[in-house]
Amino acid sequence: MTGTAQPTGRCYCGCGKQIGYGRYFAAGHDKTAEAAFLAIHHGGTVAQMLHAHGYGPDDTKSVTKTAVEKGLWEECPFGCGYRGARESIVNHVNRYHREK
Repeated sequence: MTGTAQPTGRCYCGCGKQIGYGRYFAAGHDKTAEAAFLAIHHGGTVAQMLHAHGYGPDDTKSVTKTAVEKGLWEECPFGCGYRGARESIVNHVNRYHREK
């Protein structure tokens, strides 16, 4: 397959359900499709999927570190090691680093 996936008006999990404009999945069906894909291609585990793409548990092969290096995610400005999308960083800082 080439190109970018485009919404078609039908759920991308393959169930055939008609969905709203601009959507790819019926409610909850993204997780169903993800689980099926993992089962087919990676023995049902995220760890096997990460391993297949060269990621692993140490920092030199970290998928979260790579996301930060590519500018897609950020690291906690307080240096605690948390990494996530910008919105996740804001929530993390508010929850764990606010002045008490």
